[in-house]
Amino acid sequence: MNNTPWIVHKFGGSSLADAERFARVARILLDQRGTVARQAVVVSAIGGFTDALLGLVDQAIRGEGLPLEALEALKTRYRGIVDALLPVKQRPAVLDPFESECAGIRDILQALLLVRAASPRSRDLVSGYGELWSARLMAAHLTGLAPDAPTVPWLDARKVLVVEDGEMGPAVDWALTGERLAAHPLPDQADLVIITGYIASDADGLQTTLGRDGSDYSASIFGALLHAAEIHIWTDVVGVMSGDPRRVPEAAVITELSYNEAMELAYFGARVLHPQTMAPAVRENIPIRIRSTFDPDAPGTRVARSAPSRQRVKGISAIDGVALINLEGAGMIGVPGTADRLFGALRDAGVSVILISQGSSEHSICFAVPEVSAERVRRVVERAFASELAQGQVTRVDVTTGCSILAVVGDGMAGLPGVAGRFFGTLGRAAINVRAIAQGASERNISAVINTEDATRALRAVHSSFYLSAKTLSVGIVGPGTVGGALLEQLAGEYQRLIEDFNIDFRVRAISTSTRMALADRALDLDHWRDALEHGEAADLDRFVDHVQADHLPHTVIIDCTASQVIADRYAEWAARGIHVITPNKKAGSGPLGQYRALRAACREQRTHFLYETTVGAGLPVIQTLRDLRDTGDRIESIQGIFSGTLAYLFNQYDGTRGFSEIVREARARGFTEPDPRDDLSGMDVARKTIILAREAGLDLELSDLHVRSLVPEGLETGSVDEFMARLPEHDAQMAALVHEAELAGEVLRYVGALDLTRGSATVALARFTRDHAFAKINLTDNIVQYVTHRYSENPLIIQGPGAGPEVTAGGVFADLLRLASQLSGPL
Repeated sequence: MNNTPWIVHKFGGSSLADAERFARVARILLDQRGTVARQAVVVSAIGGFTDALLGLVDQAIRGEGLPLEALEALKTRYRGIVDALLPVKQRPAVLDPFESECAGIRDILQALLLVRAASPRSRDLVSGYGELWSARLMAAHLTGLAPDAPTVPWLDARKVLVVEDGEMGPAVDWALTGERLAAHPLPDQADLVIITGYIASDADGLQTTLGRDGSDYSASIFGALLHAAEIHIWTDVVGVMSGDPRRVPEAAVITELSYNEAMELAYFGARVLHPQTMAPAVRENIPIRIRSTFDPDAPGTRVARSAPSRQRVKGISAIDGVALINLEGAGMIGVPGTADRLFGALRDAGVSVILISQGSSEHSICFAVPEVSAERVRRVVERAFASELAQGQVTRVDVTTGCSILAVVGDGMAGLPGVAGRFFGTLGRAAINVRAIAQGASERNISAVINTEDATRALRAVHSSFYLSAKTLSVGIVGPGTVGGALLEQLAGEYQRLIEDFNIDFRVRAISTSTRMALADRALDLDHWRDALEHGEAADLDRFVDHVQADHLPHTVIIDCTASQVIADRYAEWAARGIHVITPNKKAGSGPLGQYRALRAACREQRTHFLYETTVGAGLPVIQTLRDLRDTGDRIESIQGIFSGTLAYLFNQYDGTRGFSEIVREARARGFTEPDPRDDLSGMDVARKTIILAREAGLDLELSDLHVRSLVPEGLETGSVDEFMARLPEHDAQMAALVHEAELAGEVLRYVGALDLTRGSATVALARFTRDHAFAKINLTDNIVQYVTHRYSENPLIIQGPGAGPEVTAGGVFADLLRLASQLSGPL
């Protein structure tokens, strides 16, 4: 007796749709031949054959004549597959019985045409031929591919498998089936056997079928009969997915499921074995693997009695086409037997109830049914409670159509606080209304009834909440210029490290200039973002934003690396939509106070973040330090700083020995100033930074509240840059006098922004400092900020360093992005 264990395989119609797929299945089996186990292979009909055979029956009973043309089409398709797979000498052994069986089908159809009716047995008889044809062909093909190996036998399951109809569908007569298997044993020397799926016999030996998904059931039955080590269900997907990949782009393969988890997911629409088909395997504790015919090396999903995992929630699935029925009335409170009457009436009417929810007050019972049954269910319930409705004890029977049931499933949820909170919190943040809730005592499943129009959005939101890192962000970057480009290079360099070390996933899904944009479903290749932008599409800011805010990703952030007022004006709108904003653009933080307050209010309401560290001091921690001082209760008395690298350079260089205009011209030539130096000399850049700090410190100031002393001489505010540069020397004497006066006092000139928090005032002007002051000892283009506080009074807090440049500014933006990821991460 051969005691080598069995592996039972099942290949469905999608795996056997044509000659190429038959050949692929054969390669899979032959590659595993001679391993540690024998293989029993359950096959379905060729893809589409079962439906086509049943279609022949339907056409006959409609009285449309013999469906000879449709039958011939089936024959032609089968012959084509046989011709492609078998050499000429092998074909008669397959085609001769096929032709005979097709003649038998024609006779059955002739009889059905006469009586214009088809019994279930007639349907079973005709529809079951597809599995016979598949099994016979697969056995012949495998034998032909390995002529030196033993002939591959095939087993007609009708000779062995005995079932009887029951309330739950076909039930196996295990005793009789065991006797018949003993009478038709699989050959001891056979290491590969083909078995027909779907078909069986009743106790009288008459053909029947196992119904839809019957071949899966066949595999589970034969796995139990053969005491198989494993059952492998081969299909067109790589395993059981954590969500429907057609609706949830981030769905991933679940590597392991428990039987109970698989049953729950299957009940709620996931592509898993039907719970009934799993029963024989569950009874015998046989692991089941879901694998892909098209990716046979992938491990797929293993379903077993237990499936320990760090993933608390294994899958999220949904059923659409649901109606919610609500029975309500004060007369129901405390009355025994109400639920029994309700569900007894539904049982008698043959109605399947999907979900039940009842409040502890007993004032109402609501339940979900298939939407197609909704009106019939209403009539059944109204009939069952006609007396109570007439007397007002039951006030109404409400029917709400257009519903879906969303379910999260996982053994690991049991006893873990916070899972339900996260589930319903996620739905709340996504603005999805929950109509009913159900959870069993096992805590393996939490279900919610929602509107079908919200189902896909809900699936994506809940999946991202449980399955993606809380630090997964959909990122859009506007303005990939010097700073934006440097940021993209930094993100590209650190992406993999952040994923591996910190589970931070920054997905740059959109980049836009003022004229072009590039969008990607998952993420742009940051090593080639310039190419993507070049081959992108015309810029459309609204479409850009809609794309970045993907409902299957938990968080969205737009990084504005422009200096555009138009872009800054959109921040409040984005924050109100739940989009976080990071920027070095000073326009929003220093713009009209009303707009600034609206932005802050939108952030508070939607719990979004507006991060702008780099608006003052580039990568220096100027704003964060100010925030930390205030948050820890320090009292800030004054802030002053050199906030312009350009002006820092000018006054570090200018000592009066050369004209001020010459220093400006030299700085412009070296790229230290804006193309129009008046943009620096006007002091408005420093003024904006001062306003940003003032508001961060709690002062409600407008730009117009600042006293700004411009360094642009009067009369030179307008005109071309060339005219300005030509006339600037006319004012060198005035600046020289200021420097000379400062030198006589042992001081230097510096252009500073200053806040007096005790008076609530702010100025931007040229100021004098002693040579031992920190402001007098900075490097050429440094920024420096001084905080005088209650704690830092005698020895003020100083922050100093490069305050400009694309690399340091980009680094500061990157730091804000990391800060955002840290703030967004949560428990579980």
